[in-house]
Amino acid sequence: MNTNKELEFKTIISKEKYEELITKFELENNVFAQTNFYFDTPDYKLKNIHTVLRIRQKGNSFKLTKKERGADENEACESHIFLQEEQALKYLKDGFNAEIIDLPYFVSNVCELTTYRSKTTYLDGILFFDKSEYYGHTDYEIEYEADSIEQGKKDFIQFLKENGIEYKEPLRKSARAYKCISEK
Repeated sequence: MNTNKELEFKTIISKEKYEELITKFELENNVFAQTNFYFDTPDYKLKNIHTVLRIRQKGNSFKLTKKERGADENEACESHIFLQEEQALKYLKDGFNAEIIDLPYFVSNVCELTTYRSKTTYLDGILFFDKSEYYGHTDYEIEYEADSIEQGKKDFIQFLKENGIEYKEPLRKSARAYKCISEK
């Protein structure tokens, strides 16, 4: 199992701003799809302890990720296991014992979200432009990943100012998908 800390800064943007940025950075032909399948117990134990468990599919590649809050609001601690396609599809269909990623629960697929993502380098980090679709909703966001909280925050604020973007705190992708299924 691989473990890492992820430092990210995000904001929600409009469809028009998303399209403007894709054009500005010449990323029209560099958008790829990834689907996040979120897992939890029937009584949402993981959601209630602010832990996200997902299988992310990119093409024929599947990665199981446990994502927990870090010491800072922009930090997450992640653990990853790469899965064979057959194993991932079985987990999606039947659920699985999450002890394989150090969680003491049997979990099932509860919701999903597909993101159309493009990325580019910016100063000391990587910018992601995301269009996410889930349960009849579409939204757009910018994510900036950096190696340092201080520098990352400074760079992200600079990018927002340079591009006339007002910061709007987003819910995590998983929270947006969960919210849609709970409103049904």
